[in-house]
Amino acid sequence: MSILVAQVFRPDVRHGAALKGCATALAIVASLSFVACNRGGTATSGRPRVAFVLKTLNSPFFNDMQRGAEDAAKKLGVDLVVQAADREIDVERQMQIIENLLQTGINALCLTPSGSKEVVPAVVKANRANIPVVIVDTRLDPAASSEAGAKIASFTGSDNYEGGRIAGRFITSASGGRAKVAVLEGIPGHETGDSRLRGFRDAVKDTPDVQIVASQTANWERDQGFNVFQNMLQAHPDVDTVFACNDMMALGAIEAIRAAGKSGKIRVVGFDAVDDARKAIEDGTMAASVAQFPDEMGRVAVENAVHALRGEAVPPDVRVRIELVTKK
Repeated sequence: MSILVAQVFRPDVRHGAALKGCATALAIVASLSFVACNRGGTATSGRPRVAFVLKTLNSPFFNDMQRGAEDAAKKLGVDLVVQAADREIDVERQMQIIENLLQTGINALCLTPSGSKEVVPAVVKANRANIPVVIVDTRLDPAASSEAGAKIASFTGSDNYEGGRIAGRFITSASGGRAKVAVLEGIPGHETGDSRLRGFRDAVKDTPDVQIVASQTANWERDQGFNVFQNMLQAHPDVDTVFACNDMMALGAIEAIRAAGKSGKIRVVGFDAVDDARKAIEDGTMAASVAQFPDEMGRVAVENAVHALRGEAVPPDVRVRIELVTKK
């Protein structure tokens, strides 16, 4: 098996990180064997070529997903190509990556959409090339998919709505039913974040003293989590709880809390339970996080892509477990 990992970046965004990502990608390409193939054909090794397009490689969550995908590719004897844009919100770059992969030749595509609506045309192009598509983590927009006639072999991901409900129930219980909550949302219109937010709101709506006093996007990013929550604190100094729709934003909020001299006074709940979040929970700077299992998502996605490629039956919807992580 050969594995190609590439971090695709934009020269106008985060120059230092982009150059570092480029150097890393070049080093990996130099150290791993990879042979290009014609469109629709297998690599010259004779093995199927499976592409896994992630939202970003600058996130522990997607790094774990990549590891799970690589493990499955090794066991199944397929060539895996992993590519991603520099930033999770760069749906335009993700579309370009998919287009390039379709042109160079792949046999199956696993995709974590950066935009639930925006990537639908790319999925349609894969359909026309008879390339099975497995969607991971974030669902395609149903209306946009139906209108365009987009077809997928399978979806693999967590129940994000239920995860939001779990976070909401935890905050209601931990606060004794009285809390002033600031919410850090994901990308607007992004199915994953929207579902978590909807689940959270539904969980707390019948507890009148759990009040959402501020709710704003921080685009899944740690630095934006810091800046947005810092502004929230200034506008709402009585905030005593934060729910962040992912851990990167939660960790940014923790930094803002520390900068404001309020460590230990504001309860923080995140989503994903990445390693840094788990450490923060043990340190007492984060109260809880809803754990997903991205390595399992990556493994199952590649397995189902290969099954679909072989013409074998594939489950249309695979739910990966979630659980609440708190201090032991």
